[in-house]
Amino acid sequence: MNGLAAHYRRFRVAERLLLTGHSHQAWPDVAEEGLLEAFADAASQVDEKWTAAFAKADELRAGVRLLLADPAAEIAFGTSTHELVIRLLSALDLAARPRLVTTDGEFHTLRRQLRRLAEAGIELVRVPAEPVDTLAARLAAEADDRTAAVLVSRVLFETARIVPGLDELALACARRRVELVVDAYHAIGVTELPVPALGLDSAWVLGGGYKYLQWGEGNCFLRLPPHALELRPVVTGWYAEFGTLAEDGRADRVRYAAGADRFAGATYDPTSHYRAARVQRFFTEQGLTPAVLREISLRQNELLARLFDDLDLPDELVTRDRSAPRSAFGGFLALRCRDAGGLQRALAERGVATDSRGPYLRFGPAPYLSDAQLEAAIAALAEVAVT
Repeated sequence: MNGLAAHYRRFRVAERLLLTGHSHQAWPDVAEEGLLEAFADAASQVDEKWTAAFAKADELRAGVRLLLADPAAEIAFGTSTHELVIRLLSALDLAARPRLVTTDGEFHTLRRQLRRLAEAGIELVRVPAEPVDTLAARLAAEADDRTAAVLVSRVLFETARIVPGLDELALACARRRVELVVDAYHAIGVTELPVPALGLDSAWVLGGGYKYLQWGEGNCFLRLPPHALELRPVVTGWYAEFGTLAEDGRADRVRYAAGADRFAGATYDPTSHYRAARVQRFFTEQGLTPAVLREISLRQNELLARLFDDLDLPDELVTRDRSAPRSAFGGFLALRCRDAGGLQRALAERGVATDSRGPYLRFGPAPYLSDAQLEAAIAALAEVAVT
């Protein structure tokens, strides 16, 4: 058994083949301590609990800065990336720059909302995600003086391909005063994401802890570029007034707090931050740094790819992208299938939890899984693929 699995007894990770680690990883047992601490603070302090709750948020912010290797970053929190994207978009001058550029490989949060904005009159350009090696350059070519923002993933959610060249895209966007929004949800916690070293100082970076970080629901963040502190989001909660509440609320213009709080929302359930902060400390205790997590993920994904190749299944039935090494991919193995949904259901009947997106069947390992479990999952695929 993987030694780390002993810390995940409540999720029974040693007894189940949980290959949905790119979507929802198990929580370590100590996550329950965070939930109980949140209740205890509420019970003992009632409305005064917010001092302790805000301290948890600050602890989480410090952890996000470490994950991004960006110690001075301003970090806004939200319960979902959608909530944060809406605040961000509301800060842009879409009347003067009514054009948004994105790809056809974005997760549903962006896909749906941007398409709906297009129905409402915003010009939307969807650049094909493939071939990924030229994606950043093709996005840069679309960023003109009428473009408000370019929105792109660091890791594509269907295929797991890491999008290269975002540094050059960031420079191109900065030259044209176009906002660059990088969705890092499928990258954070499974690839190293040093924002300054990647040339993304001027970019907005979205992420969350529901997947690889094991923080659970309600823990999403938006890393603000320095110039964001000049913007005034239209969709603004009363928490964005913190620091100005004592002033006259009848001023001619709505006031904003300093720093990332200008992108804050309103009253939220702090329980999620308690849970996430305790899990974050657990990762520190176990030495699960971004570099270590990437090393584990690469080794597991290389094993899955090798085991799959050994099956020698017909390409028309199921295949994988072999055009790049596994280091060019994020945290899961994407298999292109004739019937991805059918294979997913057949695997589930054999106790193997995977998922599918369109034609892709996705195997997502996690640090607490053993090699034997990965081997068992691919063996089950061999059984269902030929039936």
